[in-house]
Amino acid sequence: MQSCQILELAFILCLTATPVYSQYYSKTLPYKSAKNKVTNLHFFFHDTLSGENPSAILIASPNITNKFQFGKAYAIDDPLTLGPEPTSHVIGNAQGFYLFSGKESSSLVSYYDLGFTEGEFNGSSFSLFSRNPVEDTERELAVVGGRGKFRSAEGFALLKTYYFNLTTGDAVVEYDVTLIHY
Repeated sequence: MQSCQILELAFILCLTATPVYSQYYSKTLPYKSAKNKVTNLHFFFHDTLSGENPSAILIASPNITNKFQFGKAYAIDDPLTLGPEPTSHVIGNAQGFYLFSGKESSSLVSYYDLGFTEGEFNGSSFSLFSRNPVEDTERELAVVGGRGKFRSAEGFALLKTYYFNLTTGDAVVEYDVTLIHY
């Protein structure tokens, strides 16, 4: 019994003699960004919903009919090319999805990872996640990350619709991208 009381007393002394101080943060230090490279890219994005080999497919559709396709979602694996022609040289692809999110306009929420398969940036990619008001002549999407030569990229993509077929939904979009990365 005495050994149990001695252990209890030792435990109580340890608790009272060892105050614990903690914080949820550490000292703030000045941040010097290592992001010092700026890369400008220009290419064309081919979104094909028609034909025997579409690059975009419907993956979800609402139970209601509406003018602006609100609620429809598409998965994509779209080619990226040097020129706007379908036969232009392929330099990579965009994989991801877009969702028609506008009730009163044709607006998308787009998430794509744009990966390059040729040239200086072969094996590298950057990601876009942004609202895409496709009815606007020019629009801007946010770059939210990257990998490979575009590691931790930030920046923006300026988009212009080069071609759009109202019947099929097929589109070619011109991309001018500014990336800031390591």
